Amino acid sequence: MRNLDKLKGAILDKFGTYTKFSEASGYSPPAISQKISGKVRFTQDDIEVWAGLIGIKKSEYGEYFF
Repeated sequence: MRNLDKLKGAILDKFGTYTKFSEASGYSPPAISQKISGKVRFTQDDIEVWAGLIGIKKSEYGEYFF
């Protein structure tokens, strides 16, 4: 089981709400919810888009997405 708390915190720190993150990312709120709850896995494209928006370095991907 993955712990995505750090990712959730980074999203909220940067965007304030998941809705604002949804608008910035182009992902629907349900898609974001499924991914941050661990129900749906992140694709490499997801990781790159999300990391770019949040400001996560490639060397930190493991801390946030896995």
